[in-house]
Amino acid sequence: MALLTPVPYDTKIDFIRQRFISMGVSLFISIASIVGLFTIGLNYGVDFKGGYLLEVRSEKPFDLSLLRGKLDALGFGEVKLQEAGSPNDVMIRIEKKEDENSTQNVTIQKVKEALGEDVQYRRIETVGPKVSEALKRNGILAVVCALLAMLVYIWFRYEWQFGISGIIALIHDCITVIGFYVFTGFEFNESAVVAILMTAGYSINDTVVIYDRIRENMRKFKKTSLIDLINRSVNDTLSRTVLTSSTTLIALFSLYFFGGKVIEDLALPMIVGIGTGTYSSIFVSSVLLLYFKPPRGEDFTPEVEVVAPAR
Repeated sequence: MALLTPVPYDTKIDFIRQRFISMGVSLFISIASIVGLFTIGLNYGVDFKGGYLLEVRSEKPFDLSLLRGKLDALGFGEVKLQEAGSPNDVMIRIEKKEDENSTQNVTIQKVKEALGEDVQYRRIETVGPKVSEALKRNGILAVVCALLAMLVYIWFRYEWQFGISGIIALIHDCITVIGFYVFTGFEFNESAVVAILMTAGYSINDTVVIYDRIRENMRKFKKTSLIDLINRSVNDTLSRTVLTSSTTLIALFSLYFFGGKVIEDLALPMIVGIGTGTYSSIFVSSVLLLYFKPPRGEDFTPEVEVVAPAR
């Protein structure tokens, strides 16, 4: 009995013919994300801005407007309130002002006095400006080092044309995830760096599978044009790509709906990243090879249509 799959094994979809549409969409998303990054900016969390994070629980549901008024009256920096799974659980983020002279203990004590005694403190964290700057620097360094390491790996495993194409696709994926944070206002914290790195890792895994098939078909079909060869290779691996992405997304959606607030903030950006990585593996990284033209070997002669002379 044949296995039921969402994609047949013998597809003949002409992906390359749609390259102008797909590349246009990718270019639009990338430019919009970059422009949004410099105009709208990221909603940095306490991890990157410095400040105080408190997760509190009460027996009665919180009145967020009343709670915000009490905290604003303390004269601290920007105050953000967010339900942490239920109306009885609230996450409080207080930005630390640059000219703030209060010590950590004094600030936390003032917050506790404002909240009253009928509150349980599940988590209290403090991030200083030096720590937040170090986190920003280390986060950027982690992403850049990961991309460079992948570039070197693909360069030595294949040819430089494959390496450059793969890294351009990865940069596209990372920028798209950043754009998600920009336009949705999701808090950009340490979890965001994890989501970007996992997106890059997943995307390059999909890309390498397609590149393996392209290189294999280059040796097998030496007279086939590069357009037809890339189309054949993407179709050969399409079922595997869709199945892998589908199972990964099922797990991520389960985490998003049932994993709680903390897991939800990580799962949703990863869902966007996995979808973007799958798209770029099919429509971006493979299509870019057309423009960089990897070597086919000295014995390559493209197929030409033989037309009989007219009589």
